[in-house]
Amino acid sequence: MKKEILVVDDQPGIRLLLHEIFTSEGYKVTTAKTGKEALDKIHNNPFDLIMLDYKLPIIDGSQVLHQMEQEEIAIPAILMSGLAEDIIREKDKFSIVKEILAKPFNILDVCTLVKKLLK
Repeated sequence: MKKEILVVDDQPGIRLLLHEIFTSEGYKVTTAKTGKEALDKIHNNPFDLIMLDYKLPIIDGSQVLHQMEQEEIAIPAILMSGLAEDIIREKDKFSIVKEILAKPFNILDVCTLVKKLLK
């Protein structure tokens, strides 16, 4: 059974890039451009991993994580941000955040990280 990844980012280029990379690695990939859209998809699908941008319109990444923890949805998450040093504290605040990924990121590092988390 294919592992499923939810990629949440408001930048179409990043969604497309990650979708292509993970699909070629054999994963099933779903994308969302807002935190609200991400929460809707999380409620309707059991994902194995979420790649979540910290800065999102309407509902940001931190609010998505907070909502997931309130509802006891324990999907491992990788939090992405252009200001990674500013969000390091989020990793300690949310048990489901496994890694902080600084943008721009190295694709090989992302693939290695995802493989490790989905073992």
